[in-house]
This record gives sequence, structure tokens and C-alpha cells, in this order.
Amino acid sequence: MSLLAPIICDNGTGYSKVGFAGNSDPSFVFPTAITTRGPAAQPSRTGPALPSKPGHLASKRGVEDLDFFIGDEAVANAQTPGYGINYPIRHGQIENWDHMERYWEQTIFKYLRAEPEDHYFLLTEPPLNPPENREQTAEIFFESFNIKGLYIAVQAVLALAASWSSNRVTDRTLTGTVIDSGDGVTHVIPCAEGYVIGSAIKHIPIAGRDITQFVLNLLRERGELTNVPPEEHLKIAGKIKENYSYVCQDIVKEFRKYDQEPYKYFARYEGEHAVTGRKYELDVGYERFLAPEIFFNPEIYSSDFLTPLPEVVDNVIQQSPIDVRRGLYKNIVLSGGSTMFQHFGQRLKRDIKQLVDRRLDASAAASGSQQRSSGVDVEVISHKRQRYAVWFGGSLLASLPEFYSFCHTKAQYDEIGPSICRRYQIFGSAT
Repeated sequence: MSLLAPIICDNGTGYSKVGFAGNSDPSFVFPTAITTRGPAAQPSRTGPALPSKPGHLASKRGVEDLDFFIGDEAVANAQTPGYGINYPIRHGQIENWDHMERYWEQTIFKYLRAEPEDHYFLLTEPPLNPPENREQTAEIFFESFNIKGLYIAVQAVLALAASWSSNRVTDRTLTGTVIDSGDGVTHVIPCAEGYVIGSAIKHIPIAGRDITQFVLNLLRERGELTNVPPEEHLKIAGKIKENYSYVCQDIVKEFRKYDQEPYKYFARYEGEHAVTGRKYELDVGYERFLAPEIFFNPEIYSSDFLTPLPEVVDNVIQQSPIDVRRGLYKNIVLSGGSTMFQHFGQRLKRDIKQLVDRRLDASAAASGSQQRSSGVDVEVISHKRQRYAVWFGGSLLASLPEFYSFCHTKAQYDEIGPSICRRYQIFGSAT
């Protein structure tokens, strides 16, 4: 009997990407949000919320458990009296298992229109995800949805696999540094032969949400938003970030260019109020190149985090084992929507190369010019599948015939229990 295509489910802090293996794009991309009856969950002030235990939907009684919306419908119904919007994932980690279970339920039945008992599933997890979270996930999928088999892959490894679609990649390797920047957090993750080097991973508290907020602040300071209703502000900032922004090579030259010929470089944003239909327009100026600049000069946005992204990448690679460093510099892979800015890869490559060359020159000078390095190749890989790199990598690997032998099956789960998910084989490393 031929097997149905595995389902790939990449749940991120901001958006979830779901679809079937073998496709080049996810079938659905919608916000990771759920609107349920009752008030919205307030984030705790003291620290991260404790994950609630999964309550299996099958064991519940009453129709009120089915009264919820997910994705764009959840956002649309958030203002409805009696309902509250919740975000079950924060900083990549699942915080509310009950909501997440309902979210998955509607994803499978309402959006994908699939029978979970007939499919294998590939789910993704952030780096350094606790094994308890993997067990909870396995419990929900095997107990509630009764799926055939499950594989939980690390997002960084899938992003490396997705970079194989670039014509600049000659050898298909799972060694490289992944810069994964989404809506909530940016990770820099070194991988050697498909294994994540956990001790060297760095998190950067700058991502898509911060860039949008920064654009909004700049527009407000310039007084461009005075004629625009407040509820439209965030949406405008998001559109400007997405459609007008680019990375410049030299910020001083860029300011000079804009000052000399504002009519040439300033853009016009035109919009209309969603309810009243009243038209408005505003100038988009320095925001165009200052928005992504916060990755390279974080001090222009906040004083909490001051290390530029190229320096973070360099530190991550220097903290990795010495025998894989050349491979990590040679294969720096971009992944996620916040790395989609024009010229982002070129600027990153230039800055990292300068850091590396400076170190090599310093070491040559320290040795009295007796020993000179042959140089280190620095390569930053940009490709067409960057925005949904993790999902595409999952689609690529789940369409391989060996995928089924790596999955944990329902029979194994019934025999051993959820602890089988603590150990898992990685593509390319299982011989």
C-alpha cells in the first residue's frame, strides 16, 4: 500500500507553516494565535509561565471546548465580546499545551483536511528544546491524534538542508552556521555534520517585531503619523519594513545621499483606512535603510543589547571546536523572514570577513610575521527559499525514502512510551 505524503508542521512564535512533504511551499501560513472563550492570557510579570499539562481533548466533555478560532480567524475574532486571544508559543517554546493541542487539532482537520491516522508527521523544535517538551508533543500526537509516526527535527538542520537549493552550494553538507531570524527571536546556531553544537548557540533579542517597532518610532518622531488613525500604525510600519527597506553598505554615505537628493530616494506610502475608507499618504525616508541597520548597530534602537550580529556570529564560530571552524565560516546560512532584506547577506559577509582578517593580521603580527595564514573563506548563503527555509528543509528531507526509518512509530510509542522522543536519529548521521 502506498503511503500518503508526510505532513510538515513548523510552528513559530509569530507564524505557523504547514503543508505536505514534496511541495516547494507550505500550503498554509497563518499566525500562531488562538482565540478562546474567556479573557486573554496575560504574560506573567515574574518570569516565564509554567507549561500547563496537556489535557487530551478526547477525554473532555462539552461543546465549549470546540468553541475557538486559530490563525487569521483568531486575530479577526480577538475583539469579539467574551473571547480572548492567546499566543501559545513564546520565544520558540510552547507555553500553553492545552491551547497548542487545540491549535494542532484545527490545523490538521480544518486546514489540511487530513486524517492524522494515515500520515507521518515531521515537527520542528527550537535549539536547546528541553526533552520534556518533546515528550509532551509525542504524547499529544500519539494519544490524541493517533498518528502513524513522528519525527521532531531541529530547525537549524532543516534550514541547512534548505540551503542546498542555492546554486552557490556545491557540496551538500550539514555543517554550517545558521542565522535564523523570525518574528520573536534571532538564533545563531553552529551545526557540525547535522549535530547542533549546543554550548556555542547564541540568542539575540532583536527580530522582526523589534524592527517593526523601530520603524514605527522613527515615523512618529518625524510626525508622519499625525493624520493616520492609531490602530493603523503598526500595520503601516510592518508594510514599510517589508516593501521599502534594504541594507546599506555605509550608513554615513546613505544619509548624505538622502540629504542631497530627497526626491530621488524618499518613497511615498499611500493607504486608506480599513473602516472609513479615508485615504492618507506619508513620506518614507531614513527608515528605509535604518530598519535592518539595528542588526549591525543595535545601539540605535535600544541600550539593552549592543553586540552587532557579525560579531555574534564570529564569537559563536570561535567558541565551536577548532576542527569545524573553517566549515562554519564557509557555510553561513540565512533563514527566516527577518533575513530577507535586500543586500543583507552581502553586508554580513563583508563585516564577518573584516573581523576574521583583523584577527589573522593580529596573529601574524604577534608571531613577528614568521607565520602567515592562508586565509579563511567566508561565505553567506542567500537563496529563494529563505523565508520558509525550515519548512522547505523539512519538505525536502521528509520526501526521502529513508525518512520513514527515522520516525518513531505508533508501535514503538505503545511499547516504550513518550521517552522514545528523547533520542532521535539525525539525517545524514544515521548509518
